Amino acid sequence: MAVEGLLPADSGEIELERSLLEVKFSVPQPRPGMVSRADMIDAARTSDCRVVGVTAPAGYGKTTLLAQWALVEDRRVAWVSLDRYDDDPATLLTLLASAYARVSPGNGDLVADMGGLCVDALGRAAPRLAAAFMSSADPFVLMVDDLQELHASACYDALGVAISGIPQGSQWVGASRFEQPHLPRLRASGDAVELERDDLALDVAGAEQVFSEARLEVSHEVAAEVTGRTEGWPVGLYLAAIIARSDRGKGLSVSGDDRYVADYLYRESLMLLPKKTQRFLQRTAVLDQMSAALCDAVLGESGGQARLRALEAANSFLVPLDRHREWYRYHALYREFLLGELRRVEPDVVTKLHLRAADWYQSNGSPVLAIEHLLHTTEQDRCIQLVTEQVLPTYMAGQLPTVQRWLAALGDSAVEGYAPLAVLAGWITALTGQTAAAARWAAVVDAASFDLTPPDGSASFGSARAMLRAVMCASGPEQMMADASVAMDQEPPWSPWRDTALLMAGHAHLLAGDQDEAAALFAETISVGASLGSTDNLVDAAAELALLAMDHGRWAEAAKRVEQALDVIEEHRLHDYAVSVLAFAVAGRLAVHRGDLAEADRQLTRAMRARPSCTVALPFIAVRARLQLAKGYSSRGNQAAARHLVREIDELVLRRPALGALVDQVAEVRLMVAANAQLGATGASPLTGAELRLLPYLQTHLTIGQIGERLFVSRNTVSSEVASIYRKLGVSTRDNAVLQATRIGLLGA
Repeated sequence: MAVEGLLPADSGEIELERSLLEVKFSVPQPRPGMVSRADMIDAARTSDCRVVGVTAPAGYGKTTLLAQWALVEDRRVAWVSLDRYDDDPATLLTLLASAYARVSPGNGDLVADMGGLCVDALGRAAPRLAAAFMSSADPFVLMVDDLQELHASACYDALGVAISGIPQGSQWVGASRFEQPHLPRLRASGDAVELERDDLALDVAGAEQVFSEARLEVSHEVAAEVTGRTEGWPVGLYLAAIIARSDRGKGLSVSGDDRYVADYLYRESLMLLPKKTQRFLQRTAVLDQMSAALCDAVLGESGGQARLRALEAANSFLVPLDRHREWYRYHALYREFLLGELRRVEPDVVTKLHLRAADWYQSNGSPVLAIEHLLHTTEQDRCIQLVTEQVLPTYMAGQLPTVQRWLAALGDSAVEGYAPLAVLAGWITALTGQTAAAARWAAVVDAASFDLTPPDGSASFGSARAMLRAVMCASGPEQMMADASVAMDQEPPWSPWRDTALLMAGHAHLLAGDQDEAAALFAETISVGASLGSTDNLVDAAAELALLAMDHGRWAEAAKRVEQALDVIEEHRLHDYAVSVLAFAVAGRLAVHRGDLAEADRQLTRAMRARPSCTVALPFIAVRARLQLAKGYSSRGNQAAARHLVREIDELVLRRPALGALVDQVAEVRLMVAANAQLGATGASPLTGAELRLLPYLQTHLTIGQIGERLFVSRNTVSSEVASIYRKLGVSTRDNAVLQATRIGLLGA
């Protein structure tokens, strides 16, 4: 599937994306007069601990502490502010790598290593990032704010692996409202400094400074009393001072510890503001981040720039996100209060505000953020269409969890009701090895109808359905040929799906035994795919051409095609993608022919590592790749691996028996492996797909039971698989299993 270039971006669109990203890496500037946290900062900085956790409820000055620290730090400081859109391991690791690369020259490739189609965040990207941290020539501090925005366990698992690479002399500093999952282990080993609610609570001297900055004169006794009532809650003291200054001391008589009282304090402070300002605050609270232009668009009026600058100058709960004072956000707890007020006072306007925000983001080249606002509205049809346009670009960027979140938010019934989106759900589940889900979506698509032109760039729903049906090849080569012909006839040369139609036709002819026509179609796939900016189709077609050349003794031609496929895999980080399995297997066969046995073993291992994603949902690719792997391992004398692969092939063929010419090839390889086994050569058994899925979790500090919860299997199953992994890798401990797996290429980059 070609998606690059599907949505052309102009300079304005690129500038918006750059601005939105830049604010995430900018250290917030502490407000003048904020209570100093120098003592805590010095204690944390000078400790020997590699990790500092700042954990407290909202309003305790976590961001302020980190910002003050960044100002006095003499080591390189990398900063990341997280938001709710970052709850995706690929996105999270990319942000961390980007922040680190900004302060660590020579790590330009690191950011690209975090992405790629179906990248294994835990098994590949996180270890790569940890290794980059560990090899840093100079000490650094990586500060990550708002960790509470992460909810996916996959994010915290990847985060724990990345943090393990922080070297002595450098530090990771994370701030969160909730307990940080990586801290208990580090606490036990004495490798973490923890700053919590009681540490961040202000004492009487701090309260007196707050009152002084608010130009409120109170006695030491009154300051002590208010500090006691609020339990030193910084934002409670600040609100109490604002209210007391404007309302004859009223704010000094309440406590801010209880959430309802916190809302009271906010409401009292809000009521002190002019009505127009109250309305501005409440209505713009629907925005995660704000600029003057965005605020004007959402409110349907001008003057946003002056309003934002005035609010910032008034020391309100507005946080500047960049040094240029172009983007802002509200303090998280204050925003929650404002949203509650908006729903209470103007419930009917919330949808309209989200729609205006979606309009602005879409017209300014950020359809992904437009989707996030549309999900809060009743305009489901528009949201579904925009999601359909963005599924493939987002998926191809390695952000599968984001796509899955969109689909879940829409609901299965909504996806089923819009046939073009159901087709894309089928593609994604097939390409990621979700066999049951892929079969279900295929059935939905088969029963669907759609008369308009799909927004994903395909010529028609009939063509899109035919290509999905072809790639899943549930009814054999003849039906696959018919489906591919439908797509070939309908997709014009400029269609972003043209190369997919050509590729499916090539595979159909190959299964039918017409190698010459298949080779011509694969060559055309590469030509068209290159013009479209395709990646996965090019890899698949080049690998098939290499294999055909090898089978006819044209080794020089095969070498060029292998190099072509591997170059694309490396450039676009497709190492964990289903179609790359065949390319690695063919590269291993080429290396055996050349006598480069070390390279052969490396490529075969890469293929074996990626093969769990290559399932019966893509039957002809899954079988052909395993056939080449079985040949490769048999020629290397590892008959145990070859026999295991034959068993996997037999299971695939049992479920998809109508695979044309592949059936005879399976029989030939089965006989070859059986004959070679009589020679007495053995070898180590490979890790199964289930064991490969479990292996990355051995890097974490999750218990056996917790790993089982991640993988939705029982504790006994995990224990059995771990024991099998130890046996096959020749180790007896978890750490040694990780070291050995990394050494042979099953973990890490």
